[in-house]
Amino acid sequence: MIINVLSLFPSCFTSFLSESIPKIAIEREKIKINLIDIRDFSGNKQRQVDDYPYGGGSGMVIKPDPLISSLEYLHQDRKVPVIYFTPQGRLLNQKIVRDYLKEEEITLLCGHYKEIDQRVRDFYVHDEISIGDFVLSGGELPAMIMIDALARLQEGVLSEIDSALTDSHENGLLGCPHYTRPVDYKGMKVPEVLTSGNHKKIDQWRKEKSLELTQNRRSDLLKK
Repeated sequence: MIINVLSLFPSCFTSFLSESIPKIAIEREKIKINLIDIRDFSGNKQRQVDDYPYGGGSGMVIKPDPLISSLEYLHQDRKVPVIYFTPQGRLLNQKIVRDYLKEEEITLLCGHYKEIDQRVRDFYVHDEISIGDFVLSGGELPAMIMIDALARLQEGVLSEIDSALTDSHENGLLGCPHYTRPVDYKGMKVPEVLTSGNHKKIDQWRKEKSLELTQNRRSDLLKK
């Protein structure tokens, strides 16, 4: 899977891509990351890509030319989905991640400053995604989240893919509690059912705890 990243700060991704799951996915050639510096398409010596918004107001807006030029250079004549990260987008969830898992290539557009020119959003962006009801300085962190979510689901990246299939949100619910050794740690004990060896009862316990946790913390998921 090819993941293109357009950013004003591509160096932000260096450490992230050299650790843990993203690193494994890259080394095993399950994903390929292309980091594109939007400033390389500024068209001026100052590498300036922003300007004041029409109509006045505070903040700066990234101009359309460097964004569109970088997208056209990157995609040529290929039809590649462009995802723009913005608080105005639809909330990222596991279903969206799995939908994009089917794509051979996607482009993640990281905004900055006040906004990007609306014409880019109108004519070049295919999807707008938010990671929550709050505002960040740019789209780099959401892009990293998207990359990680996609990387871990690539075949051959996780040692046990079944582990990912039982994570929170995979079946629409939150995951159940998990325990490991020792059975008794300073008086805090593992539930007996988990050490019983009765897998039918264990599965039932996990389902009940999953429903209980979802009801208490994210009852909106049950409505869906």
